[in-house]
Amino acid sequence: MTTKKKPGGGWETIKTVIYAVLIALVVRTFAYEPFNIPSGSMIPTLLVGDYLFVSKFSYGYSRYSLPLSLPVIGDRVLFTEPERGDVAVFKLPSDPSIDYIKRIVGLPGDRIQVRGGILHINGAPVKRARIEDYVYRDETGRELRAARFVETLPNGRSHPIIEMTDSGMLDNTPVYLVPEGHYFAMGDNRDNSLDSRVTRGVGFVPARNLVGRAEFLFFSSDGSARLWEFWKWPGAIRYGRLLDAVE
Repeated sequence: MTTKKKPGGGWETIKTVIYAVLIALVVRTFAYEPFNIPSGSMIPTLLVGDYLFVSKFSYGYSRYSLPLSLPVIGDRVLFTEPERGDVAVFKLPSDPSIDYIKRIVGLPGDRIQVRGGILHINGAPVKRARIEDYVYRDETGRELRAARFVETLPNGRSHPIIEMTDSGMLDNTPVYLVPEGHYFAMGDNRDNSLDSRVTRGVGFVPARNLVGRAEFLFFSSDGSARLWEFWKWPGAIRYGRLLDAVE
């Protein structure tokens, strides 16, 4: 008994692949895009090796929402203002080929300053409450500790931060007046974050550079297993962080 090949079977497969790619491209462009965390500037909220989804629709769309940042959209369309406390992905103002992820702490018109390690917004100190130390290991396996606080912004949103010291290079700053159409972003790892406090490195974030809001983790690895060490993969996964919301 013989079977006949279904006419057009190869073409049907090609069409299926094309449709799948187009659907994935639409979802990535207009709904959710995956990002990974390569540095420790957002510890303890985000760890190196975290993978998360960013909602592209949260702030509307700009050229940076599109593949290759194609310049077919103006500043923004369907724009919704970020809220204070959002963890946002944005294009680095000085080099839009680089993605950054930080917390939005300053809105247009705000006066932002850090004094003695404490964030001040419009002249008022932001409340921070000391909690247990953040314990971690460095690259050599040595155990280290950092002071951990819960910081509560003026709109009531709270999040953890860590401070190695309150007298570091970025713990006493001038007053920054956030321009219209811009935002002030800081890392939760306050002494190890290149952020809006460094005007020549990051500075104010234009609204058009916003990519989206971090929503939830879909994977997290502690980096102890290399790609080819598949037998170590189960032990490298941080199971307790899977599907955690980013707050």
